[in-house]
Amino acid sequence: MYSDITGIILAGGKSSRMGVNKSFLRLGNQTIIERITDLMNSLFKEVIIITNTPEEYEFLNRSLHKDIYIGYGPLGGIHSGLIYSKTEKNFVISCDVPRMTKEMIEYIVNFQTHKPIVFCQAGGYHQPLVGIYKKKIIVEIEKFLSDNTKTADKSFHHFLKDVNAELIDPKDLPFYKDEIFFNVNNPDDYSLILSEYY
Repeated sequence: MYSDITGIILAGGKSSRMGVNKSFLRLGNQTIIERITDLMNSLFKEVIIITNTPEEYEFLNRSLHKDIYIGYGPLGGIHSGLIYSKTEKNFVISCDVPRMTKEMIEYIVNFQTHKPIVFCQAGGYHQPLVGIYKKKIIVEIEKFLSDNTKTADKSFHHFLKDVNAELIDPKDLPFYKDEIFFNVNNPDDYSLILSEYY
């Protein structure tokens, strides 16, 4: 159990492609958010949840915080998580990766680098919503989000192009499978993963 790293769960997505809040979709006897929270609780002494509807998540008995910068998607959520965290090092995870494993998280957490952000390139994509973020990047996020030039692209991926991130390729790890990073984004994704439980 890590006491010097805070676990930050991002549960603020609009779930527009799903049509309902994907956090509360059931997989077996748990909702997705319960599954992710249990996983994080098994690894980190302190776990906080970032959501703009905190009343819906009170049953999880964890610290709940809203976005400070509203309307900026996951980058706004990461910013709030870093602000409310009490540790320099933080592990961020989105609420829609129910196949994520303890081994994968521990590998990312223990990866040796001096860079302030660490995440994987897996399944053919960058996976920045499962990774390490250090508090010291708060200044960079705030500068990026407060840039009011008309041409400023405020997307998360645009931000990541400008920062010093460590990209890990986990494909040769003995426990790695592409599906670990599977995102439940739409009804077809949910149907696919649901078949594993029934």
